[in-house]
Amino acid sequence: MRNKNTNIRSNLKQLMPFLRPYRFSFVFAIIFIIASTVFMSIAPKVEGMITTQLAKDASDILKGVSGAGVDFTYIIHILIVCGSVYLCKTLSQIVSVFLLTNAIQNTMHDLRNALEHKIHKLPVSYFDTNQFGDVLSRITNDIDAVSNALQQSFSQVISAVLSVCLAVGMMFSINFWMTIITLLIIPCGLLITKVIVGISQKHFKAQQDALGVLNGNITEMYTGFNEIMLYNRQDEMIERFRSSNDKLRESAFKAQFISSTMSPSISLVTYLGIGGVAVLGTLNAINGTLAVGNLQAFIRYIWQINDPISQVSQLSSAIQSAFAAMSRVFAILNEPEEVKEAEPAAIIPEVKGNVSFENVKFGYHPDKTIISNLNAEVKSGQMVAIVGPTGAGKTTLINLLLRFYDVNSGSIKIDGIDIRDMKRDDLRAMFGMVLQDTWLFSGTIFENIRYGRLNARKDEVIEAAKTANVHHFIRTLSDGYDMFINEEGNNISQGEKQLLTIARAILKNPQILILDEATSSVDTRLELMLQTAMKNVMKGRTSFVIAHRLSTIRSADLILVINNGDIMESGTHEELLAKKGFYEQLYNSQFASCADEIESDS
Repeated sequence: MRNKNTNIRSNLKQLMPFLRPYRFSFVFAIIFIIASTVFMSIAPKVEGMITTQLAKDASDILKGVSGAGVDFTYIIHILIVCGSVYLCKTLSQIVSVFLLTNAIQNTMHDLRNALEHKIHKLPVSYFDTNQFGDVLSRITNDIDAVSNALQQSFSQVISAVLSVCLAVGMMFSINFWMTIITLLIIPCGLLITKVIVGISQKHFKAQQDALGVLNGNITEMYTGFNEIMLYNRQDEMIERFRSSNDKLRESAFKAQFISSTMSPSISLVTYLGIGGVAVLGTLNAINGTLAVGNLQAFIRYIWQINDPISQVSQLSSAIQSAFAAMSRVFAILNEPEEVKEAEPAAIIPEVKGNVSFENVKFGYHPDKTIISNLNAEVKSGQMVAIVGPTGAGKTTLINLLLRFYDVNSGSIKIDGIDIRDMKRDDLRAMFGMVLQDTWLFSGTIFENIRYGRLNARKDEVIEAAKTANVHHFIRTLSDGYDMFINEEGNNISQGEKQLLTIARAILKNPQILILDEATSSVDTRLELMLQTAMKNVMKGRTSFVIAHRLSTIRSADLILVINNGDIMESGTHEELLAKKGFYEQLYNSQFASCADEIESDS
């Protein structure tokens, strides 16, 4: 329980900086909530005055008092006062809701921005170990849960506290002993609330976690939908979905059911209290020590105690969900960011593209080293092919080069400058990258290519498309460069998407190129055209190619053969074959089927 309370206090403490800019809206909202509650507390007393007057007039009539009758003037006067009280209460509520809604929605706006800003500062390792769907759920579902809870509960909690305090005060002014009996409702209600919240909170946390897992599974399933259909894994994925959905159902049922027992339990205590008060109040009314209107008002005040407690108990599910969601949101905001930039950062005035790896040691986990002692020297303008068996460390090398991860020891230098001494933005601005897994966003073809350099002119975009041999394809489209690529990017082929990403990299005009199976989705005819274009693009630029195609390997200026995280051999294709070492074994096993291509190229 202590850990839970500590966690709640910690979350509220972290939420305060987001609430602080809108503190005046919150303050004025609270003032109007107080005003609304005061008017609501006055109303039963005013209504009781009408009942008391009518009871007195009826008694006088029954007794035959001379001139007895209903005092309509007095009653109308009280009705006007009562109407004014309810009008002021309603107007106060409207103003408080407006101020509160404005403050809360602005707070959530800032929280979403902070979360988005934080995500862009997280290391790649965070996304390697967390599902994208779960991260998405925290940005959307979890923040919505916090927003809804604040919107629904903030005013009601404040109003509940004030209503109870004011109602108790008014009840004491009517009858002391009746109030004492009624006050037993409050501790009983609080005890019920504490017990039920303590039991249900862990289930609300499990519910939010299960929702994140479900969203992660859904994201994975629909991004790989074609592969699922291809390999007939529908039943397996349906079972995975059913399993995660069952866990969400179970945790949600426990959380919602346990939480929903709070309101009827509190109502039971209230009814028992009303029964006791009704008996004592009736006896006092018969004895003439309590006016009938005051008994009516007293019963109304009991409900003014019960209603806020019941409302807060009904909101407990939303409040508990919000605290669980808040923990997940702030868990991201508390994640360690990428290693801070060096100050002052080193700058390369004119990038030549010399890259050196000096005694590089790296492992994704401290107890598991992938690269143990890597050394390599790449000269400016060289085309470097990186080859090796699966899991040898080829992609890891690129991740280190781009500082998606930092080396554990040793150094990577560009033109003699350690990349850790540079700003990441400056470092990555030197690179152009084309991956096997293409990424296009929802927008026009023109916008997707120009993403490589946002200030590029249209003629520069077209020239990049021509170099990537995709211009002719674009011209055949009805809307040309203005064709809209849908959100899924499935209205053009995979090969065409690959060519567009290559055009994007060409437009960036980087000093260093990285290609990871860049031509894997292009047919043979387009590949030959693309190979020629890429040779022109790579002239004067250092290029790293994670190579699995024979043509790429044979034309490389330098081949780095990686195995178990180390460079086993390096040299040209002919030099490595002549050594009859690991490369020759890899080459013969991996490219034996390409013998015909070797002969034709020769």
